[in-house]
Amino acid sequence: MRDQMFGMYSMHGGAEASILMHPSAAAQGKLSERAIVYLESDELGRGPYQFPAQSPSLDQKNLQFHPEVLAVLVGTKVEFPNRDNLFHNVFSYSQAKEFDLGRYPKDDSRSVIFDRPGVVRVYCDIHSHMSATVIVLKHPYFTSPDDAGAYTLPRIPPGRYRVVFWCDRDVVERKTVDVRGGENLELDFTN
Repeated sequence: MRDQMFGMYSMHGGAEASILMHPSAAAQGKLSERAIVYLESDELGRGPYQFPAQSPSLDQKNLQFHPEVLAVLVGTKVEFPNRDNLFHNVFSYSQAKEFDLGRYPKDDSRSVIFDRPGVVRVYCDIHSHMSATVIVLKHPYFTSPDDAGAYTLPRIPPGRYRVVFWCDRDVVERKTVDVRGGENLELDFTN
């Protein structure tokens, strides 16, 4: 998952600086499915940024969305494949993106272009326990931690940023950092 995120948005501008976290700060559970780390800064929304070569997916499998949290760049098309042996009906009434994909069977897929920044809560009209969150950002400086909790945000331009750790349905923590060109910065959200 993490390598896929790097591959999707590989052409970031800026100096070679990174923010890293090591597995020593791992949380319980499958973080790659339910957490993201991203930057907040007005300066980063000025692009232009390259869209992913392949559309990210929010799969419906075992009556759950996979991943539960997905970050995308504004304008990205997200696929919603149904991998369950029954119908699903994916929808959102969120202000950032309202849509209803209708009912569709196994092995069918629908897609949505997320054209405004913000938080989009996604549900299944048929299975009320199914939910996911799409975080739509104006920049590609985001990633999913691996299941041990490690992550890297590469090629960040120098500047002051808020690094945001989002897990499950909301922000868990924010930390302000100063990034200098050519440096790697380690940031641990457990301290």
